[in-house]
Amino acid sequence: MPRLFLALIVSCLPFGANADSLQIPLGQQGAATVQLPQRGESQRSVLERFGLADEERPAVGSPPISRWDYREFSVYFEYDHVINSVRHHQPRTSYPTKEQP
Repeated sequence: MPRLFLALIVSCLPFGANADSLQIPLGQQGAATVQLPQRGESQRSVLERFGLADEERPAVGSPPISRWDYREFSVYFEYDHVINSVRHHQPRTSYPTKEQP
């Protein structure tokens, strides 16, 4: 009986290894034509290039991290220098689906 159980387990192992890979293109968010602020730029430089942000989030934590939200991207600052810029996701136009009765 234990040999039969062991043979059943061993014969099922290869079937569990079959899986599909899902690839998500993370680098394709937002419009690629927008030049984002680069790491190390000062807040003053960002303000001069892009103008006032739509929303400025206050600094939190230690070291203080703040965020400026523009229409197409957000800029993260540590003290007064850029640490990261992120494009906002722009949803694709959805196509109409068949109406259900």
